[in-house]
Amino acid sequence: MKMTQDFGSGSYLITGYGAGMVRINETRHTTSLIVTPEGVDTGWPPERFDDLDLACFRSLLEDPPEIVILGTGATLRFPPRDILAAFRSRSIGFEVMDTGAACRTYNIVMAEGRPVAAALLMI
Repeated sequence: MKMTQDFGSGSYLITGYGAGMVRINETRHTTSLIVTPEGVDTGWPPERFDDLDLACFRSLLEDPPEIVILGTGATLRFPPRDILAAFRSRSIGFEVMDTGAACRTYNIVMAEGRPVAAALLMI
């Protein structure tokens, strides 16, 4: 799906997504990543949903945005409870969605000027 966005305080917009890929500022990415209004981390390690562990979210817990959106691929799947508990104990919003919904929600939250990060699994 192609998306367009004409507003938002950040420079890194999700401009499209599809099976196993996401476009950020028209650059196509096919590996899991974290995107924030300030940048893209293409070195996010999980390759499969089962690879998710607390260590995958270390950078987001150390320098947290207001909300983290986890995109779990084509299907909504909830991560292990210790991940959810780590964000909750730090009062960081943590939402889980399929990747398409995560992309759309990231752009909306960013357009509101709120600190947000989308951790997107490319499965």
